[in-house]
Amino acid sequence: MLVKTYGSAVFGVSATTITVEVEIAPGINYYIVGLPDNAIKESQLRIETALKHNDYKMPRKKIVINMAPADIRKEGSAYDLTIAMGIMAASEQIDAKNLKDTIIMGELSLDGSVLPIKGSLPIAIQAREEGFKRFFLPKSNAREAAIVNNLDVIGIEHIRDLVGHFKNEKVLKRTFVDTREEFSENQKQYPYDFAEVKGQKNIKRALEIAAAGGHNVILIGPPGAGKTMLAKRLPSILPPLSLHEALETTKIQSISGLLEKEASLVAQRPFRSPHHTISDVALVGGGNIPQPGEISLAHNGVLFLDELPEFKRTVLEVLRQPLEERKINISRAKFSVEYPCNFTLIASSNPCPCGFFNHPNKECKCAPGMVQKYMSKISGPLLDRIDLHVEVTPVEIDKLSEHQEGETSADIRQRVLRARKIQENRFTHSSLHCNAQMDAKEMNKFCHLDKQCTNLLNNAMKKLNLSARAYDRIRKVARTISDLHGEEKIKAENIAEAIHLRSLDRDYWYNA
Repeated sequence: MLVKTYGSAVFGVSATTITVEVEIAPGINYYIVGLPDNAIKESQLRIETALKHNDYKMPRKKIVINMAPADIRKEGSAYDLTIAMGIMAASEQIDAKNLKDTIIMGELSLDGSVLPIKGSLPIAIQAREEGFKRFFLPKSNAREAAIVNNLDVIGIEHIRDLVGHFKNEKVLKRTFVDTREEFSENQKQYPYDFAEVKGQKNIKRALEIAAAGGHNVILIGPPGAGKTMLAKRLPSILPPLSLHEALETTKIQSISGLLEKEASLVAQRPFRSPHHTISDVALVGGGNIPQPGEISLAHNGVLFLDELPEFKRTVLEVLRQPLEERKINISRAKFSVEYPCNFTLIASSNPCPCGFFNHPNKECKCAPGMVQKYMSKISGPLLDRIDLHVEVTPVEIDKLSEHQEGETSADIRQRVLRARKIQENRFTHSSLHCNAQMDAKEMNKFCHLDKQCTNLLNNAMKKLNLSARAYDRIRKVARTISDLHGEEKIKAENIAEAIHLRSLDRDYWYNA
């Protein structure tokens, strides 16, 4: 008897429906075809043992399983339950009619328990688009998939639950999630707040500008100056995720297996902080079956690179294109996948190997030329793509002992939201969302400089020997500063502040 069940394979951030055809005929042996990997080939032993432990029969006949389309590589153990239900239907232990319009996914343990899978959300979205009515999957993944409407998402914990449901012996309830209510409630929770930061008003100001315009930042300062502490608080002043952004973020977290058990829609912007020993593949994504890297896991959030000069140069250089295009295309011989990576980069660095160059109280012990050599580990093209270069100085002792709290993240976020609203109105007829995404056409239209501003910027260009890209970055940052002040035109003081926020373009960093 020939029976068809349906599963799904995830490539990139999208899913492809896989038809699992099961044929049971006279003979012996177990064959599985359609480019399965080793985990799928090993499913026979898991399925046979799970059926035996629950008093179901594994047919002692010739079993042929085809996973179509046969030219797409399938991987992982998530097809165990799909194949098991096909075998049971083909051997007439359950009614094959129950498998129509149904996606089934789940890994089986030897006792029949159903284990979690990756990529539930992309699978559910694709199932709805193709007209499937039901989606059976592990209960721990059900809330994640239940975000998708017009699809009955049913979580199961054991193979007996599903078999009993198909035999009309047990009723399994559909999983419901009030997406908007939960999303709205979880958006208000932040682990860190700027109110806890003592002093450093100039750094807070720089991060406010970065959040308002979507600009990248590098913080340069001695050990213990608070660079990491400040970076961790940047997500708390970024605009809340929209539902569309939350869906994109959740899809990437889902296919990476990073969603917590019983999680639904991601409501907070991600914050990723990879160690400096990371490889270039782990950072941008890759592998035989390409998986998202750290830059994609930080999509719609913040990527924090602590101790930037300690990263391998090859790792840092692969960031150039993603920072500009906000997406990464990973190509292999037979296919390619594209992952989004629209993130805000915030990096930190010591000013020199000992960490105390330009420190107000401690003496730098580095040999002549060491500062230049150390900072030269960060290439000029990468620095050009970082809009704000901010020097972080240690907090004075008397300010650390103050009991008065600083300005809260909620207050700063309100100013950021007002600036973002101005940008939203500005870019109504384009795909842009913030000033940092402007290209030459938009800058000529929205970053017009009067004569005073032009003269000021031209003088800075000559004195600091800035590149053309740095020229554009300064104009973008000045536009954001004007938006924070609610001003329609860019003023000279906005240009001056934007120039001041490019510390690494000053001579003393490279001539020390």
